[in-house]
Amino acid sequence: MSKILALDLGTTTVGIASTDALGIAIHGRETFCFEPGNFKKAREHILEICASEDIKEIVLGVPYYESGDLSPHAKSCLRFKEDLLKANNELIIHEIDESYSTLDADEKLKEMNLSYEKRKSLVDEYAAVVILERYLRKMEEKK
Repeated sequence: MSKILALDLGTTTVGIASTDALGIAIHGRETFCFEPGNFKKAREHILEICASEDIKEIVLGVPYYESGDLSPHAKSCLRFKEDLLKANNELIIHEIDESYSTLDADEKLKEMNLSYEKRKSLVDEYAAVVILERYLRKMEEKK
């Protein structure tokens, strides 16, 4: 088994988390910042990580409305997915509903008694952790 990367894509940041090589331990990696709408820069950064660490599997958080419909930002996320696959067709990209992942991440960070400033700098990274946890739980339930 190889590492799995999880992404919480925003309009100016992408929170990144990953598993260890066994797919067991999850850790936040970083919040990568880019200029508003410069998804190409974000895509290139993700592709560099995948190439340097031989990562073939990505979990992408996609925001849905409670009705199940795609939000406007979800459409950007799906375009980002398509662009990643065009750049590297060996990637396997899973979509998972990221609803409330940022709120869940902020709650976890509050439990750590971190200051507002520190929480703000880590929330996207930890949202990616939440997304990855949800995905792994879902895969475990399918077994």
